[in-house]
Amino acid sequence: MSDKLNIMMTGVTGYIGGTVLKHFMNHPEFPSFNITALVRSPEKAEKLKKLGVNAVVGSHTDDKVTSDLAAENDVVIAMADADSLEAAQAILKGLKRRYEKTKKVPILIHTSGTGVLADNAEGKSATETIYDDSNPEQIESLPDTQLHRNVDLEILRADKEGYVKAHIILPSTIWGLGTGVLVDQGIQNRLSIQVPQLIRASLARGRAGMVGDGKNIWPDVNIDDVAELYVVLFNAIRKGDNHACGHGREGFYFGENGEHTLYEVGKAIGDAMVQLGLSNNAEPTTFTKEEIDKYLEGSTYLGSNSRCRGRRSRAIGWKPTKTKEDFLASVKGELEAVKGFKMLV
Repeated sequence: MSDKLNIMMTGVTGYIGGTVLKHFMNHPEFPSFNITALVRSPEKAEKLKKLGVNAVVGSHTDDKVTSDLAAENDVVIAMADADSLEAAQAILKGLKRRYEKTKKVPILIHTSGTGVLADNAEGKSATETIYDDSNPEQIESLPDTQLHRNVDLEILRADKEGYVKAHIILPSTIWGLGTGVLVDQGIQNRLSIQVPQLIRASLARGRAGMVGDGKNIWPDVNIDDVAELYVVLFNAIRKGDNHACGHGREGFYFGENGEHTLYEVGKAIGDAMVQLGLSNNAEPTTFTKEEIDKYLEGSTYLGSNSRCRGRRSRAIGWKPTKTKEDFLASVKGELEAVKGFKMLV
């Protein structure tokens, strides 16, 4: 009879999930973990098995596959899609079965995002509203209609019912290229979303761009720093210090280590384009409506404000090291990667 801790992960072929799995594979207790990843690709599943990770082929939105797998695990770390209500419900269904069978409350670590805080500034202004992850009343003031909020609330309801202990990690603008064996073997996507989207739009128009005046503010965090937050949270949960490591309404954990304006990112892209001979002017200009429709899917989301402080995250021992200055300095490398990178699927 195995005494290993059973852990289910979704999203390990993605940018966040793959990096989190890499950090768990480097965990000193990795041999005592029985990690099972739910992936769509049979080829990637076989590669994961050779790395010591179990793999089940299927979609996280398949109710039966996902709920059955969740029911077999003590811990679920969901990193596939912050906005898939179907996937969240399937995981919760399985964890409820797990609780009813074992009478032990399973753990859910769900990935949301600080997009839940976003406003509609359209790059015209900064906000002075700063959310604190150690202030549940402030987070509860968010409208139910905010991005990611419907899934977060579903998870909070399950925690309140008592059959799961739910913890929600909310990364901000994640930066840095994914690295490690999962990237090297073609299992994991190595690029984030927000900065590469801006880079692609800027390359297509021949000049760095921004939404509005780029005055809006977002937090940022390095990919390995935020992956370490998952590990720190996991370790804190296992220690059983419920005061330091809250769950449910007191289980929000922001991943941030600095703030930037959209203009600063646009300028960093512009500087890199000039250095690489891709533009003759480093100053970012405002995207036209036509460019927003063409390159940003018609959305001014990148012109929104999302400000927060990860005090609860730091209270459990998380110590991010990369700063905004590191972020802006990394943009040139991301631009070079975007130009020569074929997205993994």
